[in-house]
Amino acid sequence: MKPVRVKDEVEVVYSQERWRLLRELRSRARQLLTALPGALLVGSVARGDVHEGSDVDVALLEPTPPSLVEERLAAASFQVVVRELVQATPLSTPKLYIHLEGNSKVSVPLARLSRLEEEFYRFAGSIGLAQLERGERVPGVNKRLLAVIPTPMGHVEFSIIGREEEVARMLGVSVDVVRDRVSALTRRDERGRTGLYLRLEIPVWESPEGTIVRAAKRVQALRNKLESWL
Repeated sequence: MKPVRVKDEVEVVYSQERWRLLRELRSRARQLLTALPGALLVGSVARGDVHEGSDVDVALLEPTPPSLVEERLAAASFQVVVRELVQATPLSTPKLYIHLEGNSKVSVPLARLSRLEEEFYRFAGSIGLAQLERGERVPGVNKRLLAVIPTPMGHVEFSIIGREEEVARMLGVSVDVVRDRVSALTRRDERGRTGLYLRLEIPVWESPEGTIVRAAKRVQALRNKLESWL
């Protein structure tokens, strides 16, 4: 998605079909959050600005053994489709992404998240199970760098470029995380997709812990972050 560099504030009114899709995605999210205590629902389903291609993105904030996460998912009848070990840059916290049937994904940090990495979830918009059950929607910023502010009829949106400090105050995050995302997404748009430092698919029949340990022994930057694993 290309970032929107200039856009005045506009109101978007949701159709009945969009409200129906949001309810459907939030029902799936509720099952995931119930299965994974302490997890957050992140992104468009938390904000409300969903579309037909929207995923249900759930994130854990604390390092958790992947096998334990998968046991809890299996107990709730979720089917794992594929797993990915991802490290965005050599200094980023490695994560395991567990992709599930039905356009759902769980992010599991393999080490403690940095301050900016934790703040990213508030930047994108995130809620817990209690907020979800109350029907709350929260403001956040999408991949097009549009701030999305929920309203009773839908949402209001505007480009955050040039309004970084205002958006940081609105979302309760540091201006650093806002500037970091603006820089990353505009740079990617200008230069093309830059890719990730490390992405390794882990087949569902392999032990995630075993594969992660083997990868860490081969990749120095990953090993630096996962010393406690070795």
